[in-house]
Amino acid sequence: MTALQSTIDAVPPANTSGDRLQTTAASNNAVPAVSAKTWLAVFGATLGAFMAVLNIQIVNASLADIQGAIGAGIDDGGWISTSYLIAEIVVIPLSGWLAQVFSIRVYLLVNATLFLAFSAACALAQDLPQMIVLRALQGFSGGVLIPMAFTLIITLLPKAKQPVGLALFALSATFAPAIGPTIGGYLTENFGWQYIFYVNLAPGALMIGMLWFSLEAKPMKLSLLRGGDWLGIITMAIGLSALQTVLEEGNKDDWFGSAFIIRLSIIAGVALVAFLVIELTAKKPLLNLRLLARRNFGFGMLANFLLGIALYGSVYILPVYLSRIQGYNAEQIGMVLAWTGLPQLVLIPLVPRLMKRFDPRLVIGVGFALFAASNFMNIYLTSDYANDQLFWPNVVRAVGQALILTPLSAVATAGIEAENAGSASGLFNMMRNLGGAVGIAVLQTFLTKREQYHSNVLMQSVSLFEQATRTRIEQLTQYFVNHGVIDRTDAAHRALVAIGHIVQKQAFILAFSDTFYLLGAALLIALMATLLLKKPGQLAGGGAH
Repeated sequence: MTALQSTIDAVPPANTSGDRLQTTAASNNAVPAVSAKTWLAVFGATLGAFMAVLNIQIVNASLADIQGAIGAGIDDGGWISTSYLIAEIVVIPLSGWLAQVFSIRVYLLVNATLFLAFSAACALAQDLPQMIVLRALQGFSGGVLIPMAFTLIITLLPKAKQPVGLALFALSATFAPAIGPTIGGYLTENFGWQYIFYVNLAPGALMIGMLWFSLEAKPMKLSLLRGGDWLGIITMAIGLSALQTVLEEGNKDDWFGSAFIIRLSIIAGVALVAFLVIELTAKKPLLNLRLLARRNFGFGMLANFLLGIALYGSVYILPVYLSRIQGYNAEQIGMVLAWTGLPQLVLIPLVPRLMKRFDPRLVIGVGFALFAASNFMNIYLTSDYANDQLFWPNVVRAVGQALILTPLSAVATAGIEAENAGSASGLFNMMRNLGGAVGIAVLQTFLTKREQYHSNVLMQSVSLFEQATRTRIEQLTQYFVNHGVIDRTDAAHRALVAIGHIVQKQAFILAFSDTFYLLGAALLIALMATLLLKKPGQLAGGGAH
């Protein structure tokens, strides 16, 4: 006899009060209660993940100011972001195993504390080497917070409640990158670049308090260090570090025209192939790569990778466009991008309800379709295409992003066993970040090549044999003469330079249009991957486990 039947038998018959008791008992049996402590742990962990992701984009928005303050060149200053990303992408897949070794409570609390300490230290950095080292340490400690939040959600919450937890996690994964430039631009313009690091301290203290109170103390298993998959760890760390460096520095160094990039590419290829072989043959692998053979997890990973390309790629390309073409400063760029973030704050908490009403795969598909549409809305850029014209594409993008990650995470991780939760979390989150690195690298190169292509095409029409060109040169020459240039030869030279700048600006506008087209195409491929997902039987009431 079931517990529910026992409860029913104990209720007096023909009694409306009894009917209510029966309904309540059935409801309680169907959806296990989640304690306040568990929710506190989930809230604390997702707040940490939010800050870790935010610190990628919040710094990018203020990179020029930081470079100037610590005396870094434009090229070398890129390592301020690269060092953080390398450390983060290496530690994400390590976190599941290290949490077993040191216990989730100790591992999370120590890294959360270190993240705050290194954040404050970054604000005090005096030169580029200091900043690079501190940012790497900040990324290594902050990177832990991302997969651990995901792991806690899929292990602590019952399947019916997981969409709520995953919606909280989506705020860190999609809302944080979108709102990062807004926060970074505002703080830099009004208070100084140091405050983009100090801003972590208050919410970070709250996060540590929540985790301290809510996470249960469990014994550490230091003996696991002896049997650790050290060869897998070493090859993964070398391979991912080299690959991330290639992706970040490739365009600047002319890719395979650089001996440095060639060497790093070979190192990355050899190390990552060795890592795959080790993981598939080891008795106790660091990551269970066989999870990729599961249909939903495999196609979910592909969709998540493409989401990372579009998510981080669009956050990269829009500020570059607004800065280079429209001349916006960091704060103005942040205000434009705010509309890719703020609607998500309202919409993401509603996604679990949509998952109860509709097939989660349909919600994911609509999200990818809207995200793709938002990019296709930007493929006809002009020199006047700025804040007002970007408003609706940004809102559509915000709606699309809000609909994707929560159901995608739920469907992809449905049926993942507790012992594989660490591997699933590490792989899923690493793949999105790796997609972001690939996306930015591809877009940088694509933008450069398309600008060169459009410049060559446009210059064929700007010929001295054309009457329109000669007329324009004469008009500009006269303009410079009227504005204080005495030598007419100098004025004519300036006119030619001005026409060159006009052609280059138009070439860049066309190239930016092409990049949005490319992002839209990537999202359509993600949409096709979504169509290959099957509705898991374990996804009861929108949950996943």
